[in-house]
Amino acid sequence: MDKKQWQQKGQGHRARLRDRFLEKGINSFSDTEVLELLLSFGTPRADCKEQARALLQKFGSFGQVLDAPLSLLQEVKGVGPKNSFALRFVQGVAQRYLRERIRGKHYLHVAADVADYLVFSMRGLKREVFTVIFLDSSHAVIESETVAEGTVNLNTIYPREIIAKALKHNAAALVVAHNHPSGSLVPSAKDITLTKTLHFLSSAMQLQLLDHLIIGDGVYSFNEKGIMDTIRKDTQKVMAALRRD
Repeated sequence: MDKKQWQQKGQGHRARLRDRFLEKGINSFSDTEVLELLLSFGTPRADCKEQARALLQKFGSFGQVLDAPLSLLQEVKGVGPKNSFALRFVQGVAQRYLRERIRGKHYLHVAADVADYLVFSMRGLKREVFTVIFLDSSHAVIESETVAEGTVNLNTIYPREIIAKALKHNAAALVVAHNHPSGSLVPSAKDITLTKTLHFLSSAMQLQLLDHLIIGDGVYSFNEKGIMDTIRKDTQKVMAALRRD
């Protein structure tokens, strides 16, 4: 089979993949087929099946392939700047879609979607990232914003800046989240101290801190675990003592 025939065969295969997607959707695809089609957007004349298999073998899962930096993607034979760009681009598109999907929706109705967005945007990161979800008085999502990167504690997170951003967005409530690159879902003493400080300062400015989520090998919710209730009671005691003084 000469080069032209080989390219025609590949084009026919990709056309069948596209037709199958339009008819049956993404669930009819294996992870290898999804990656193969994405790679082909960058190199439409090349057969990308072997590269797709090699990527899955190297990184272990579909999600980890999408999270991988360009430099590591290009270590796989046959994966260059053009088709690796396609993988990173679709990852960015998916992240924007998930962020837009939660905007304007009532938090209690889309809490699972918020968690999906946070997991997608934070999983696989080698550094800690601190994100704030700003909510209006009816707890509809206004915006989400990453406010810090690196070690997350009171030395790197500035509550005053978070309060200022909340006021800028006309927010009435907040949900904060950060990731544990290790995958651990156990809150550290510093995580709890930070949450207590943020809750106290938010309350002083008539803002509600509804939850603190930790993203790792899953999602840990301070609210669901009852920690937020304890923090709220502690804040109320401090506020009452300050009023008496």
